[in-house]
Amino acid sequence: MIRLLTCILVASLALVIVPSSEGFTQNAEMNIDDQPGYVPGDEALPPEYQRQMVFYRTTEAPGTIIIQTSERYLYLVQGNGRALRYGIGVGREGFQWQGLLKISRKAEWPDWTPPPEMIQRQPYLPRFMAGGPGNPMGARALYLGATVYRIHGTNQPQTIGSAVSSGCFRLVNADVTDLFDRVPVGTKVVVRQRPEI
Repeated sequence: MIRLLTCILVASLALVIVPSSEGFTQNAEMNIDDQPGYVPGDEALPPEYQRQMVFYRTTEAPGTIIIQTSERYLYLVQGNGRALRYGIGVGREGFQWQGLLKISRKAEWPDWTPPPEMIQRQPYLPRFMAGGPGNPMGARALYLGATVYRIHGTNQPQTIGSAVSSGCFRLVNADVTDLFDRVPVGTKVVVRQRPEI
């Protein structure tokens, strides 16, 4: 009987001392301010933004990356009317653009040095941040021509499907790693505001 009462007492104390994982997750999400250094847990994307093979008509050659800013999707053309589609975050109002570039460089766990224009707008940003899980560049980066723009990972998975960046295109780390492994330097990248007609 004493042993049973001791077990009940220990179990009730554990309930008081150990916070639930649900409450911890809610508090962690409430404190996210789109700041460098945040390391996310495993956050699932909504089904429409998860990586998937889709039917896709285009005149572009297989291996081409097509970014549809208005749709919040990046397509890797596969040929035969198909493409691998990734959900992305795009530039916010005033930072969206379109054009034709090539991937000029690739980097794993890239360092981040915000350009002077970004620091002028957001003086609280660090001047340099080494690559790693808390870095806003995420797990991989594909540099677009000689511009300051990149296709990169993110430590903010909840921003996929939103217009939030300063002109770069962000994917969750698993997706940017997948894309990184599929495309070489020199890959053609077409950035469009509207879908191809």
